[in-house]
Amino acid sequence: MADRAMSPVVGKAMEATLVVLYIGLVTTTLYAGAVPEYRASAGGEVAERTLSDAATDIEAAIPPTATDASVRVDVDLPPTIAGDAYRISVNEGRLHLEHPNPAVGTSVPLVVPDRVDSISGTWNSGEDAEIHLTSTESGIEVTLE
Repeated sequence: MADRAMSPVVGKAMEATLVVLYIGLVTTTLYAGAVPEYRASAGGEVAERTLSDAATDIEAAIPPTATDASVRVDVDLPPTIAGDAYRISVNEGRLHLEHPNPAVGTSVPLVVPDRVDSISGTWNSGEDAEIHLTSTESGIEVTLE
């Protein structure tokens, strides 16, 4: 008879153990596979939108017809993308976002008038970003500062 008193306790302990094991298995599966993949995918979308907005800001900062200009424009950038710092740079007429996760990095072309002599510079996330336009003898120089 004394053995019967332990049956409900043992049954409840086994149920609790199974619930804890199930929660552990589901959590491990999510954090090992689905969550990092979703984070990279969402980070890629944010990177594309950030880079597209930055390219639009650069293109809009260039005056339509003026050849003599001195302009400074502030650019809003998110401090991190997918939890990591990133960098935006210009190379061969394209704006590049460099990120530690290769799935998040992206680039977009810059469409600027012929009178733009050069576009150079780099923006680092978490720092103030600014577009600086100056006139040169042959056109306009654009610098990311």
